Amino acid sequence: MKLIVKWLLSAAALLAVAYLYSGVEVRSFGAALIAALVIGLFNMILRPVLVLLTLPVTVVTLGLFLFVINALMFWAAAGVLDGFHVRGFGAALLGSLIYSVFGLVIDSASLSIANDSSAAGMLVGHLREAAATNSAIDLVTAPSTS
Repeated sequence: MKLIVKWLLSAAALLAVAYLYSGVEVRSFGAALIAALVIGLFNMILRPVLVLLTLPVTVVTLGLFLFVINALMFWAAAGVLDGFHVRGFGAALLGSLIYSVFGLVIDSASLSIANDSSAAGMLVGHLREAAATNSAIDLVTAPSTS
């Protein structure tokens, strides 16, 4: 379920990139879904190979060449799809940067939700334990001053 939500949010992020930057065009939400899937697959399969092959250049540029690799993945996805278009490498570079920022927001939000659900699970466990022992539930404990 979490993967589907992340995929939907990534497609929405792609639509937002197209709305914010004129160098990227997405025809519909369906095209954005397919483009998000293809970008994800390219990042999972091709990106590690490219990172490994370009490691010397990446080291010399102090990691800045990774932006070029991200742009290439973005541009390659646009090259194989009909409903997703990028106007050139510069547009791919800027579009991939904006898309990455949205991806960071999506990832941090999903981490926040996961942490909240685990905290909720701990609270439920605490409540069950207290109910089983018929003890009082102390949710907030103040430090003693003695």
